[in-house]
Amino acid sequence: MFKKTPDSMRLTLRALARLLAYPGAELRAQMPSLVDALRSEQVLPAARVAELQALVQQVCTMDPYEAEARYVDTFDRGRQTSLHLFEHIHGDSRERGPALIDLTQTYERAGLFLDGKELPDHLGVVLEFASTQPPAVAREFLAEMAHILNALFSALQSKASPYASVVAAVLEAAGERAQSVAIAPEPDMDEAWAEPEAFDGCATRGQNRPGQPQPMQFVRKARPDNSQGVAP
Repeated sequence: MFKKTPDSMRLTLRALARLLAYPGAELRAQMPSLVDALRSEQVLPAARVAELQALVQQVCTMDPYEAEARYVDTFDRGRQTSLHLFEHIHGDSRERGPALIDLTQTYERAGLFLDGKELPDHLGVVLEFASTQPPAVAREFLAEMAHILNALFSALQSKASPYASVVAAVLEAAGERAQSVAIAPEPDMDEAWAEPEAFDGCATRGQNRPGQPQPMQFVRKARPDNSQGVAP
C-alpha cells in the first residue's frame, strides 16, 4: 500500500537524496535506515521500495571501493547520466548560468540558502529543497522536471544501472510515471576531451582553412624610457 495523497514526503525525499549520494562509509552505514524511512511514509509503491532495498543491500555487501567506483562511473562519466539536471538541457552553454541563478533564487525565496558544496541543479539538492515544502508544492516542483528525470532514468536503465530505480522513485513521488524516452547519443569521452589538430581549419581555434585570411593580432609595444639618459 502507498498513499496517493501523502500527508508528508519529507523523509521520503530526503532518503532518495541520500541514496543518490556518493556511497562512502558514512552513507553505507545509514542505508538500512533510509529504507525504513521510505516505508514509514508510504509515498512509494511497495514494489519500488523493494527495488530500493535491493540497491541498498547490494551497495552494503559490495567491496567499498567497487561500490564507490561504480558510482563515479555511473554519474561522473558523461552528460546523459549526470545528476546535474541542467546539464541535460543546457550542457555547457551560457544558458545554464541564468538557469542556475533562477533556481538558487527559488530556494532563497523559500528562506533556504546553499552552503556552496554543490550546485543548485544537483538532484540531491533539488530533493532536499522539495523535502522542506508541503507535499502538493513539492510534487508540483518536481513534476516540472519530469522530462529531465525521464531522460536520466532512461539513460540509467540503458546501462542496466540499479540507480534507475531511485530516479523512478523520484518521478513516482512527484505523481509522474517513469517511462523510457529517446536519449541523444553523446560523444566518446576521449573524443570530447581530445586536443584539436594543428591545422584543422577551425577559425575559433586560431586557424583558418588554407587560402583563407589568417587572423592576426597586433600589440603596441611601449617605447623604452629614456628619462635616465639611455640612448634610443
